[in-house]
Amino acid sequence: MRDLKTYKVAAPAPVTLKGRFLTLEPYEAATHLSPLWEALGGADAINELIRYFPNDTYNTPEEFGAWIDNSRANSSFVTLVARENATGKVVGMASYMRPDPKNGVVEVGSVAHGVAMKQSPMSSELHYLMAKHVFEDLDYRRYEWKCHNENEPSKRTAIRYGFTFEGIFRQHVISRGGNRDTAWFSMIDGEWPLIKAAFEAWLSPDNFDGDGKQRQRLEDIRGEIAARAASGTSA
Repeated sequence: MRDLKTYKVAAPAPVTLKGRFLTLEPYEAATHLSPLWEALGGADAINELIRYFPNDTYNTPEEFGAWIDNSRANSSFVTLVARENATGKVVGMASYMRPDPKNGVVEVGSVAHGVAMKQSPMSSELHYLMAKHVFEDLDYRRYEWKCHNENEPSKRTAIRYGFTFEGIFRQHVISRGGNRDTAWFSMIDGEWPLIKAAFEAWLSPDNFDGDGKQRQRLEDIRGEIAARAASGTSA
């Protein structure tokens, strides 16, 4: 067990994280708000995309931007915007939320993937880059994922990425005028080496065919690596 008597870490701060498929940039309204609004579908689609966020309905980019600004100012969000490397286009966003540096805990949330990110390696790489920063650069102990318990795609995604389901907080909050039961997931520092190895193997060019389709699923790669570790073999 790690000796934590002198454990001390800083809160997450705006950071640029570059991968093979995308780059995460600290949100700046003048640079990012308009293209982010469009990437998330604008007024025609954004509210359906973020329907599980405990937010208002947005009709203009200014309203959406005011929510981001308020979250950063009052809730210590560190919002990162995803830009596709191949095209330079903004494609989505995610935030570090509710930092607890005293205990080395932070949550990833307010995740919104635009159409260009869906069914793309960019989505997985975004979460690989954010988790890697949390564990390797910030030395955090616990990384959380929470979602509305009715949000089945989010729950499946958390498991796919290697988060562990921990339970349901019943009647956790009131969201959009209704009850929200919240599903909690986490990964911890001792699990990160396995999760990292699986992410990197999945993101490798060797794992995609000529049409860009995956050869192996992330969950299967992680299972194979875990099995090899348990048996004491390396290949």
